Amino acid sequence: MQLQNDERVLFTKEMKRDYTILVPTMLPVHFKLMLNILREYGYRAELLENSGQRVVDSGLRNVHNDTCYPALLVIGQMIDALESGRWDVHKVALLITQTGGGCRASNYIHLLRKALKKSGYGFVPVVSLSANGMEKNPGFSLTPMMLDRIFYAMTYGDLLMLLANQCRPYETEAGVTDALVDRWANRLTDEMKGRGPLSYRAVRRNYDAIVADFAALPRKTEEKVLVGVVGEIYVKFSPLGNNNLEDFLLSEGAEVVVPGLLDFCLYCVYNQLNDHKLYGAGGFWKTLVFRKVYDMLCTKQKDVIEAVTREGTFRPGGYFPHTVELVRGYISHGVKMGEGWLLTAEMLELIEQGVGNIVCTQPFGCLPNHIVGKGMMRIIKARNPDSNIVAVDYDPGATKINPENRIKLMLANAASIAGQHAAREVPLPRHEEEYGGEPAVSSGFFSNSQHE
Repeated sequence: MQLQNDERVLFTKEMKRDYTILVPTMLPVHFKLMLNILREYGYRAELLENSGQRVVDSGLRNVHNDTCYPALLVIGQMIDALESGRWDVHKVALLITQTGGGCRASNYIHLLRKALKKSGYGFVPVVSLSANGMEKNPGFSLTPMMLDRIFYAMTYGDLLMLLANQCRPYETEAGVTDALVDRWANRLTDEMKGRGPLSYRAVRRNYDAIVADFAALPRKTEEKVLVGVVGEIYVKFSPLGNNNLEDFLLSEGAEVVVPGLLDFCLYCVYNQLNDHKLYGAGGFWKTLVFRKVYDMLCTKQKDVIEAVTREGTFRPGGYFPHTVELVRGYISHGVKMGEGWLLTAEMLELIEQGVGNIVCTQPFGCLPNHIVGKGMMRIIKARNPDSNIVAVDYDPGATKINPENRIKLMLANAASIAGQHAAREVPLPRHEEEYGGEPAVSSGFFSNSQHE
């Protein structure tokens, strides 16, 4: 079928019955739950797990070399899947998120369609996943009940990720943490079946039960160095995008700390409110709706934090309204392209939580990240002297060795900082105190001058 340049292949109601929707990977646990919801509502959906050099090569063949690395990987993974022979290419559709932002969130879908035409798959429908319905497809829609379940899949996913990261490095039996994640993912999928709204009382009971189950896992008592991971949303979360960064950090004896996906959603909503404040954008009623959504999301996040805190074994994640305040005196909330001020805020949040060792992941040449990530490192380090931050660029032409060596150097610095703290905390010998020596005093982990 010949297509005009401006013609879009629609996903029709007839396609819903026998087409398989392929979804690129990013957050394995979150996406597994979300795809199960799509299946429950009649869609045949599969999460792509193909990786390696073939994906990169496919992206390089079909996307301009100067296009950002996440776009190259997402499109490369999809086209590599079409070329694999596993699916009938005339019975598949591709799904990609579209939120209307000025960066990847809007442009990927158009780059993907261009790449499909270039590689001879222009007949494959591309479905936009967006809460505000930026593109309409007769055979695909998100109903209020689906959105309700997808939201709770996100909060469940954030909680499972938080707890698993705090258990996995201390396992007495390899694999028990991931097995528990899978059991809860299957149980939650069963509970989210049906058509009515979910019972929030049952959701909160699940939070408590999840925390209790993870707390019951046998764990070693040894101390691990805490390493936070921030950055561009795709390379921060996707093992394909960051060369399995979390596995590498685990192999180096670290405990990984990653802020959740809900923070990014709250950031997007907060920016709408801030646009109204700064520019009068959006109008009164639209802004009122965003305010209600923002307050609701913050309440839901607080409930997860309280469930973790109540049990007492694990460190909870950050509370977004507090995260918002951390960047005052560092960067304006008007800086919102890409991950914007949130990236700076997440670094400060980690430092405040005692996670001073941070890997800032970014696609090579990503302008927003070089401003709000790498560009903010100097002032963050100046005001938080014990912070230990490394920026790592990911690129199709880069080998794994260079980023891994940079991270190893950061871990060596972490050990040096820990040693200096230990030395400061050892009191001086008694005879030195008798001759006017001052007892050694720890300077603490944080700088009091964080907010200027």
